[in-house]
Amino acid sequence: MSQRIAKKVAHWPTLNTVIMVERVLRNMKESVITVAELKRKLPRQVNHNTLRIILQYLEMSNKIAFGSRGITWIHNPNPLLRKAIARTESELF
Repeated sequence: MSQRIAKKVAHWPTLNTVIMVERVLRNMKESVITVAELKRKLPRQVNHNTLRIILQYLEMSNKIAFGSRGITWIHNPNPLLRKAIARTESELF
């Protein structure tokens, strides 16, 4: 996906829609999900262009990884993990 969100958008997603998509991606049982599967799992229908904007936002904020096989939730708010990563980075530099 592109790293820029389109400037001319007909409909911007609401916060409720963004949260709904985040919740479905965070709680999915599969490790990778396609956009078509995601659309089927959402409790409400979401316009395709609106969903693309949401996915671009989630990718830019490092919550998902979007690859050729599909979408994967990668965000982990665990403070112990963050501390371990910071410690490893400081040792490298």
